[in-house]
Amino acid sequence: MKKILLFCLILAGCSSPDFDLIIEHGTVVDGSGKDRFDADIGVKDGLIAEIGDLSQKSAVERVNATGLIVAPGFIDIHSHATSGSFASSDIAQRPDAESYVRQGVTTAMGGQDGSSPLDVGSFLDSLDVHPAAINIGLFIGHGTIRSEVVGEENVPVTAEQMNQMTQLVETAMNDGSFGLSSGLEYTPGAFADVSELVELARPVAAKNGLYISHIRDEGGRLLESVDEVLEVGRGAGARVQVTHHKLIGKSRWGGAAASLALLDEAAADGVDAASDQYPYTASSTGLTILFPTWAKDGGFDALVGRLGDPQTRKQIRAEVIQHINVERGGDPATIVAARCDFDASFNGKSLADILKDRGLAVTVPGAADVAIELVSAGSCSGVFHSMSPDDVETIMLHSRTSISSDGGIPAMNEGVPHPRSYGAFARVLAYYVREKAVLTLEQAIYKMTSLPAAQLNLDDRGKIAVGLVADLTVFDPLTIQDQAQFGDPHHYATGVYDVWVAGVPVLRDANMVGNRPGKALRHDK
Repeated sequence: MKKILLFCLILAGCSSPDFDLIIEHGTVVDGSGKDRFDADIGVKDGLIAEIGDLSQKSAVERVNATGLIVAPGFIDIHSHATSGSFASSDIAQRPDAESYVRQGVTTAMGGQDGSSPLDVGSFLDSLDVHPAAINIGLFIGHGTIRSEVVGEENVPVTAEQMNQMTQLVETAMNDGSFGLSSGLEYTPGAFADVSELVELARPVAAKNGLYISHIRDEGGRLLESVDEVLEVGRGAGARVQVTHHKLIGKSRWGGAAASLALLDEAAADGVDAASDQYPYTASSTGLTILFPTWAKDGGFDALVGRLGDPQTRKQIRAEVIQHINVERGGDPATIVAARCDFDASFNGKSLADILKDRGLAVTVPGAADVAIELVSAGSCSGVFHSMSPDDVETIMLHSRTSISSDGGIPAMNEGVPHPRSYGAFARVLAYYVREKAVLTLEQAIYKMTSLPAAQLNLDDRGKIAVGLVADLTVFDPLTIQDQAQFGDPHHYATGVYDVWVAGVPVLRDANMVGNRPGKALRHDK
């Protein structure tokens, strides 16, 4: 088509087309939360150039979206696509980001849970040279900084170390970090007190960045842990976000509203406080989450060393048993080994399954013994079924809750990971909008687009409006579906037909195109 147009311009003197792309006859849900409307969208030079009746305008390409929804590309505010070094990260290994693209995601924010590249600038520079299909931004991880300066041990931070950590945050912010992430349920982040977090959040506040936190306890101390995030916001003057907001522990189900009330109270006092959530009743992290924090002082090797001492092992075992009883409802079937690199035969099996395979009774002490065995052998990632469907809906309905995945870009057919990497955004649209009507379509898309964009200060995308970047997705609201399931996760979502990143197609007619127009996003506020 471009060659034909060029020929026309040279030989016939005809005018150039009005747009590079017109998406016509679609129903627009623009990301603002307002009602849908029918309109055509004209894209020129990577930007949304006009919205309305464009039937009399010309374009290099016209896409018929009759019966389909045209929405802003979805923004995943909590992603693990950047974990590890650049070369080993999901986004470098699988730059087509198909698990995201097929859900309509065009932007993913990495560096979460306190773990990030130490040199944010270098990582983003690598993305400039080796772009992906989607846009990538980064937070600087508190745990990464603490590990670099202080180490993995639970020791007091000196004034000199505090200064070094603050300088690393400042450097990251100057290099384009969107803020500071923390993982206070993990070591070494768990060893920080609130005063340390406040100091490190000050340079974030100075750049109008975001402090985003995997809080210290998502179970019995949920309210105390949410309060800690708000205290960081108040003390540093920073905007704050409780990430993957949840309440675990069957005995506590129904209590999520209390943590949302804390966010509302803080907002009324002038604290910019929000949260995000993935739409599942199971979480995913390493099996070491079952172990007490003190036992992980010094890092993973120190934990394994302690397990080698009979008396210390006995104490750790008692606390693992308590954790399974209190946080996991005393049910070993709720704890599933997702990926064990040392022995793939464990992948997808719960602690109860492993006990049954060995002809042993399914008991909590037995499950604790299996967990200790697996961790001692090298540990595994896990899936933990610990949340209430009602609490998930309560958090989802809150006006300041964005949708996120807490996933990445998994290698197809490796391990038995949480299905959220393949299906989080599609699941919201299929299950929570179409089937259960928990959210309207407009509400859901708002929570996937302009709400997270506002939290990130992404003023140039997140809505369908003239002048914004043409990150766009087209999907069928009647057929969009997450196909990934617990125990059988390696299936791409269906029902998304077209995705453009800055006006460049990455999915057309439900086929991957192979283009990689994604940008390394840098926060410059």
